[in-house]
Amino acid sequence: MNQIAVVTGTSSGMGLHAAVELARRGLTVVATMRDETRSTALRDAAAGAGVDLDVRTLDVTDHEAAAACLDSVVADHGRIDVLVNNAGRGAVATAEQLSLDDIRAQLDVNYLGPVALTKLVLPAMRHAGSGRILTVTSVGGAVGQPFADAYCGAKFAVEGFMQSLAPVAERFGVWVSVIEPAAVASDFVGNVARVEADDSDPYAALLAAYLARTAGAFDRAQTAEDAGRAIADAVTSETYRFRWQSSEAATAFVGMSLDDLDGERVLGATRTWVRLTTEM
Repeated sequence: MNQIAVVTGTSSGMGLHAAVELARRGLTVVATMRDETRSTALRDAAAGAGVDLDVRTLDVTDHEAAAACLDSVVADHGRIDVLVNNAGRGAVATAEQLSLDDIRAQLDVNYLGPVALTKLVLPAMRHAGSGRILTVTSVGGAVGQPFADAYCGAKFAVEGFMQSLAPVAERFGVWVSVIEPAAVASDFVGNVARVEADDSDPYAALLAAYLARTAGAFDRAQTAEDAGRAIADAVTSETYRFRWQSSEAATAFVGMSLDDLDGERVLGATRTWVRLTTEM
């Protein structure tokens, strides 16, 4: 029986390529995005791959509208077998530079959005005795990084939620997993909310050092196509894993934290990200 997959955040980047790749592998894909007027790139990619997508509007921060969207998917397709929580947004700022509204915005998109959608699809999946929920987190869901306080906090939170849910959902045949990309060449970076620090900001020099280091990392970034294939691999795998990574670089980076019992291994690495040239 053909599986019905809902993928969020498909207007660009790895979400776009994951949606197209899942359709290429034979799933019926409902590709959603916050602003459907930005669907041209997705539709062009689908046409180029020779696949059809059901493109719909879904803003993960508008819970009532999201519930209505999923209801309409079930009405039209009969069920939802796969949910890929891909929509997300970054933020570059440290604690003093962040307002509580900034932090709430990160939680709304990166934590509460995936949690709300997961809650919506779980009852039917539990009743059916099968289903897959894959949440695209980040290496920032396992490794706290300078000037990513709000972003990493939200990603840590959603990983904790999904890992706690996983053994319970599994008893009902529902596989709950996360996938952690490292740097991916996509529009995500351009959409990152960031603070503009002037010379009067005590964090300005450290932020500049961090941004210089990050620019280098994105010069070596995984392609969005490759990350999209990794998402599709996780969705269609016949073997269950809770935690996936989208590349060898992501695996190595996440492993640094998961094997870091006193926290010094991560801090030893990330301290160098905010090292000033005068300290080198």
